[in-house]
Amino acid sequence: MSGKIIVFGATGGIGEASACALHQQGDGLHLVARNGEALAALAGELGASYTIADLDEADAFTRVAEEAAQGGTLAGLVFAIGTINLKPLARLTRADFERDYLVNALWAAQAVQAAFPALAKHEGGASVVLFSSVAVAQGFPNHASIGMAKGAVEALTRSLAAELAPKIRVNCIAPSLTRTALAEKLTANVQMADAIAAMHPLPRLGTPEDMAHLVALLASTRGTWMTGQVIAVDGGRSTLRTKG
Repeated sequence: MSGKIIVFGATGGIGEASACALHQQGDGLHLVARNGEALAALAGELGASYTIADLDEADAFTRVAEEAAQGGTLAGLVFAIGTINLKPLARLTRADFERDYLVNALWAAQAVQAAFPALAKHEGGASVVLFSSVAVAQGFPNHASIGMAKGAVEALTRSLAAELAPKIRVNCIAPSLTRTALAEKLTANVQMADAIAAMHPLPRLGTPEDMAHLVALLASTRGTWMTGQVIAVDGGRSTLRTKG
């Protein structure tokens, strides 16, 4: 597929695994992260261009889109940036709600909005992949803020898929707990990690590679009849109940 795919959050976890999976199937990449040293190293390894950006900056999304496309087209966009903010309702502040919504939903919308002109020009159609959470389909305690924000991502996915078809496909992956640096507070405790893993019909935690395999499919010609979908990669947790 000609044209580059922008990967936001490329220097760790699902973003980095996705970049590697896309590179392995021959996609050109433009990587985005705040950590300049790690970003430059990964970009060199994958032969990718990159933008060092703090997405709180007013012009960040425009700058990323311009540097990625350089006047040409874009083949896709993967927005693998998010938060895990788990607090009971009584402890959540307005700032908590606003930050979770900003990072997960509003930034995803702004990323697609800035890249839209270059994505829309891509011959054969472009692909956008966003990320939700199993917590939208399943109500979990202490997930009010992040569940609300990720619910907005799922609504954004369907709205954009309808509006941007047929030129741009928009899909969303909804993981369960995945072993990333972002989730380390939950996974570093072996007993806690094992207990959460046992809640899944397929009793383990997710890996970044589990998500990256699907990102690669959605960005490829194998996924060209898929749009507007929220796809669970969650060991069955969102839909299945095992015995016992």
